Amino acid sequence: MTTSSWSGLLVISCMLLMSWAAAAVDMSPVRFDAAYMPLFGGDNLVPSPDARTVLLKLDRFTGSGFVSKSAYHHGFFSASIKLPHDYTAGVVVAFYLSNGDVFPGQHDELDFELLGNRRGHAWHVQTNMYGNGSTGRGREERYLLPFDPTAAPHSYAIAWTPAAVIFYIDAVPIRELVRCSSGDYPAKPMSVYATIWDGSAWATDGGRHKVDYAYAPFTAVFSDLVVTGGTDDDHCAAMGLMTSEVAVMTPAKRGSMRRFRSRHLTYSACYDTVRYNGTGVVFPECDESEQDNFHAWGESKRVINSRSSSSATYATGSGVRID
Repeated sequence: MTTSSWSGLLVISCMLLMSWAAAAVDMSPVRFDAAYMPLFGGDNLVPSPDARTVLLKLDRFTGSGFVSKSAYHHGFFSASIKLPHDYTAGVVVAFYLSNGDVFPGQHDELDFELLGNRRGHAWHVQTNMYGNGSTGRGREERYLLPFDPTAAPHSYAIAWTPAAVIFYIDAVPIRELVRCSSGDYPAKPMSVYATIWDGSAWATDGGRHKVDYAYAPFTAVFSDLVVTGGTDDDHCAAMGLMTSEVAVMTPAKRGSMRRFRSRHLTYSACYDTVRYNGTGVVFPECDESEQDNFHAWGESKRVINSRSSSSATYATGSGVRID
């Protein structure tokens, strides 16, 4: 049988499976030791006795992290995370996909990076995407969180299909990146990572506020780990995922995404004409109708209201000014 004939049969078989694949996609949390293994940090990585929860700690000696046992060629990946409280400037808690260890210089990456802050100031979350080594064209966006992420766990999820990437927070889509012909789209198998580390050089106000180890250890709690994806031995999984609820953007979901972005988006590389040498919209996902809301350096002109907990250790009740 020729390669083209085999490919055709594979596509037909996958299409037959797609009619029931949405119901078959398993979004159940898995045990840490079933899907993940320690990456670094030694005793700063602490799984619970039932392997359903993992503590990642940062102290003055080391951070910590874990990595999936398999690499995935598309999928849905989620974790509930409770973040460190009190003074957390410079602390970065990340949940992301990458293949940088396998394809140096040509790697793909999908990021959630949670950025700590000074006491009385809110945590931010940053998303980003690299494809085929496009690290010189960072597509960062930052948002204020509409809740206190230190009081309880909240879900952060990435749905990655051959057609699009959707970032979710607590099942609300916050960003959609549709595949186009630019080449800057993740297309190679990636592993899933979770880490906590010292980002003093950039994480809080561009590095103005550093990690203060007088408040260490900083502890992030990961739970409800969901890993649903295709590997090199499961070529139909990506096609099946495309029909599942997490990969389909309905009008209602797009409306929820627009509302989240209008209330909480504080920076977008789309409108950073200083960084991109005076150019306008630089990426296909950029919405020109949003551009007037941003300064030339990509930050919002608005005061973003915080609907978070009234706790003074998280945010002011009247809003957080980000310009």
